[in-house]
Amino acid sequence: MLSERDYNPPKAHKALLFSTLAFTTCFAVWTIFSIIGVKIKQELGLSETQFGLLVATPVLTGSISRLFLGIWTERFGGRLVFTVLMLTTAVAVYLLSSVETYELFLLAALGVGLAGGSFIVGVAYISEWYDKDHQGTALGIFGAGNVGAAVTNFAAPFLVVALGWESTAQVYAAVLVGIAIGFYLLTENDPRLKKRAEEGVAAMPLSAQLAPLKNLQVWRFSLYYFFVFGAFVALASWLPRYYVGAYGMTLEQAGMLAALYTAPASVFRALGGWMSDRFGARRVMYWMYAVSLLCLFILSYPATDYVVSGIEGPIEFSIVVPVSLFVVLTVGLGFVMSLGKAAVYKHIPVYYPDHVGSVGGLVGMIGGLGGFILPITFGLMNDLVGVWTSCFMLLFVIVLVSVLWMHGAIVRMEARRYPEIQNDETSRYLPEIQPDYGHEGGEPEPAAHRGRGDRAPQQEPASNLTMRGLS
Repeated sequence: MLSERDYNPPKAHKALLFSTLAFTTCFAVWTIFSIIGVKIKQELGLSETQFGLLVATPVLTGSISRLFLGIWTERFGGRLVFTVLMLTTAVAVYLLSSVETYELFLLAALGVGLAGGSFIVGVAYISEWYDKDHQGTALGIFGAGNVGAAVTNFAAPFLVVALGWESTAQVYAAVLVGIAIGFYLLTENDPRLKKRAEEGVAAMPLSAQLAPLKNLQVWRFSLYYFFVFGAFVALASWLPRYYVGAYGMTLEQAGMLAALYTAPASVFRALGGWMSDRFGARRVMYWMYAVSLLCLFILSYPATDYVVSGIEGPIEFSIVVPVSLFVVLTVGLGFVMSLGKAAVYKHIPVYYPDHVGSVGGLVGMIGGLGGFILPITFGLMNDLVGVWTSCFMLLFVIVLVSVLWMHGAIVRMEARRYPEIQNDETSRYLPEIQPDYGHEGGEPEPAAHRGRGDRAPQQEPASNLTMRGLS
């Protein structure tokens, strides 16, 4: 994280522009199976569970790779790591077009999934160009590259119809190579890497990079991201199949409606970053969870026929979520999830400014694993339960557990920080980021583990606190 004095807007904005373009392309590649997977399912006669595994496999690689990609970015710089990552992924995407068996499709999907690791590379790279007052907005704009999923849901069906799914994969590979070359030529190494090279300072040891991962707080952030990002990826891949199966739509119709979900779930992440800077990420998280619970409760309700005994005989009626309401609810859900994604990552550079790669990598990995686990679970629940809305029932439970844990942790930390506040008043005082109380164990982080600029702020009187911040 740069100091306000060293912040250079022109260079920072250039890095942000090309990083966002690269991430958008990678994300489009990462979700390619949401479209071509439907064709592959038809050709191979896959079950719902097999289809869910195929769609989720790229997410597995993209998730697990985030941890070591984050560490490598801290060590070698985002410019180099991002370029090599895109070129490697392009090879896997191109080879996908020559695969014929289900087992080889799964193997190729592992290579395609490397595109998903691009997120943490960009986060670690971008965070080095901005000071703390602009980081939330910058990371939110970068995260809007999730719109790549909407690009795939909207454009890939037409490419598949016109060229076939094999040629569609080849087109994606060619575009990725072009973006990789352009990114390397038009960007430069981040300020920290330059300074380290000029001063001859060695990179941080691996043990020091991984030290913050022992904090329970980091794992709580990971649970938040499991929903706001993992469920987003899962639904981006699952909704085309849901529309085809539950509402009997064509693949083209399903892809366009799914794009209506993925677009706001991506584009408005920039708004979420600005709101986190302006109002506080904690408040944004509360808003996100409240709206999510409402949307998921309605989406969870299966189509049901009722017969009640009326005065003059049986009265029959049905409760069903029409496609128009379904679209509105999923778009609303995607919107608040985009805000939540930005709010979660607002925490990391502030609490762990010298460990953005490792901490952000772990949070991103757990979130990405949600995108791997959930589609498989959705397919399994369809096979076992036989109710289309079971996927939303599961997400409702995940959100409920997350918000209860978040609120409980916030209240406990505030009680430790301000013991003079009565228990029944604790929830009234929820201040902005306080790095010295962020660890669930009850002890402040040792000074040796704090990043630069991460000193504990002076405590302000409890009477002056307002609900405006982070957990």
